[in-house]
Amino acid sequence: MNHLSIDELLEELRRRRWVVYIFGPREEPEVCAAVFQWDTCADVLILRGEERASAFRVTTLADTDVFQPALVSWQYHSTADWTLRAVLTIPPPGDATAPIQLLQPHPDCVIPMEARRPVTILPAIPTKADQGDP
Repeated sequence: MNHLSIDELLEELRRRRWVVYIFGPREEPEVCAAVFQWDTCADVLILRGEERASAFRVTTLADTDVFQPALVSWQYHSTADWTLRAVLTIPPPGDATAPIQLLQPHPDCVIPMEARRPVTILPAIPTKADQGDP
């Protein structure tokens, strides 16, 4: 992976209130992921390199493992750039054009448990509104 561009991408996602997960050594991660939690679902981005990335929307319940979805309502698999564009442009849940059909997830929608350690979690960057500023 081109660490500078991936780092910039992940930082931008954090500014947009996504939580970032870095799986493997921080200096040379094996997989990077980001999750944006809506009220009833989550949008997930998984980066395995500049040429291999996946994104999907998964319904979330109390016991949902977003990195091992049973079903997804939308999925996209391409390069990191195109996958990021796709996940950031899908309509929000509840929108008339939001995806709702349940689909079998592609194998790239899964991060196996054994690949999730060590993990570094980078929380979303708080906005001024989150901090009570006008």
